[in-house]
Amino acid sequence: MKLDLVHEYPAVQRAAAGARARDTLRLGDLLAAQGVITAAQLQVALAEQKRSGRRLGRILIEDGIATEQSIASALAQQLRLPFVDLTLDLIDLPTAKLLTETQARRYRALPISQLSGVVRLAVADPTDFQSLDDVERLIGREIKPVVVTETRLSAALDRLHVKNDEILGLAKELELEMRAEFTNAAPAPASANAQVDEAPVAKLLASLFEDALRGRASDIHVEPQERKLQIRFRVDGALMLHTEAESRIAPAVVQRLKLMAGLDIAERRLPQDGRFNAKVRGQSVDIRISTMPTQYGESAVLRLLSQNSQFLALDKLGMPAGVASRVREFVQQAQGMLLVTGPTGSGKTTTLYGALATINSPQNKIITVEDPVEYRLPGINQVQVNEKIGLSFATVLRSTLRQDPDIVLVGEMRDRETVDTGLRAAMTGHMVLSTLHTNDAASTPTRLLDMGAPRYLVATSLRLVLAQRLVRAVCTECAQPHAPTPQESALLNSVVPGAGFSGLRHGMGCANCNGSGYAGRLGVYELLEMTPEVVTALASEDTVAYMSAARKQIGELSLARHVCDLALAGKTTPREAMRLIGTVGEIGENAEPAETADVDPQSKPLAP
Repeated sequence: MKLDLVHEYPAVQRAAAGARARDTLRLGDLLAAQGVITAAQLQVALAEQKRSGRRLGRILIEDGIATEQSIASALAQQLRLPFVDLTLDLIDLPTAKLLTETQARRYRALPISQLSGVVRLAVADPTDFQSLDDVERLIGREIKPVVVTETRLSAALDRLHVKNDEILGLAKELELEMRAEFTNAAPAPASANAQVDEAPVAKLLASLFEDALRGRASDIHVEPQERKLQIRFRVDGALMLHTEAESRIAPAVVQRLKLMAGLDIAERRLPQDGRFNAKVRGQSVDIRISTMPTQYGESAVLRLLSQNSQFLALDKLGMPAGVASRVREFVQQAQGMLLVTGPTGSGKTTTLYGALATINSPQNKIITVEDPVEYRLPGINQVQVNEKIGLSFATVLRSTLRQDPDIVLVGEMRDRETVDTGLRAAMTGHMVLSTLHTNDAASTPTRLLDMGAPRYLVATSLRLVLAQRLVRAVCTECAQPHAPTPQESALLNSVVPGAGFSGLRHGMGCANCNGSGYAGRLGVYELLEMTPEVVTALASEDTVAYMSAARKQIGELSLARHVCDLALAGKTTPREAMRLIGTVGEIGENAEPAETADVDPQSKPLAP
């Protein structure tokens, strides 16, 4: 094995060399010597390491003292090894398969290319000489290590080891079993599905859930078509085709899902909703299922909610400074209602939990009423709604108020009784946080009135309305400068007059973003404060006067302004801004909304 050090180390001498390297190479001293961190920062990090037992590198990264890339680069420089900014286009797929997924994850190593019989091996810890020896024996070839970051290595392994082939194989296995049972070419009748061995179905779904979690999918769509079963993932808000299989297996797959959720498998004419929990890659995942009868059979949509997900603190959500400071000030008060509005999947619950984390202390009694409980927070009493046994939002909320809470979080204002109880609680000394489905912040008070809430109760209890959306973020791996179209220029100028366009970017499409040009999503926010002027306008029963007062109060803290600021900063694209602004109906006078209608990429397979 050749290391890019001063000498070549035969395998017999490598263990001794590794021991010497570990004795002489101290990460903290190395980073301080190279100027990555200061001596004072090193002492603070070492004290934290002694207190918590965490690895020094992890402490430096999590505390924002150093980046993964700077640490890996410094380590590579000290060992005279190449540092590689690992992306999928640098990986030769046949070479990567020299190690199985289990082996690659165990040794934290990935073969990425080979030349003249020498394999370049991407590793996050080049001082683990024992693992290097083991990998060399496994692949039977000389290896040449290159240093990569842990995050890039894990991401590459996740993308390379998707289970498309395994899923297709299991689908074929299931289809063959069904063909053996039913010799005619027509799709199997639902009544016969019980005769099908469930093992292939269970394995297929397990692989499907694992792929979805690896690919950061929020939803799985199982859709029977005339001649095929189509399975799509929603990633970063866009649907992508993942698998196509024989339509014959669709009833068996949907029936298995219904059994897991405890739904009525005999009822195929009506929509049904349910939930179940699954263990995927060691994570507990809450899965909500909705079934719908369609022309070619029952379709199912699965929403994935990982119980191991970490919520973001309020200052990490990407809110504009003016919005974040006002929300933070409000939640420190004793009473009133804060409503977070937006469509399903726009991050409302994440925002509410960020607010809760700000005020979570032994001095505050906090109770949440949710459907389902998406995050676990210590010190908080969390109740999950169960409509089947009569445990509704309104029922739980009434009981909650008898538990002497200081802060109450209601997952959603679904009906008049819940709205009325929540508003009265906010008026009588409680802090109430909840969500509502409205188009923007200004229309939220009128929506409460439409639901039957008394006008005086809305005016006296509602304090803040935070509207939010999610837009796709530009992929940092393939981002390029972007020249705006005339329509995009008109939109940006109408919302941010005189803005320069030098910071605009768009993604060209790469393996990291699956060719879409986008990777991840960003929050977009709008804040309405119920000032005396807004309350007076609302009480006047003049809708035009109220909307005018509300828009004036929102000012620059609007969805349109925030998304345009993100586009001008190169974090999202003008096209995404046009899509969002067209949705909330705030297109400027000179913009052309017709261009916003078709922005989602066409469905296509997830690239490995």
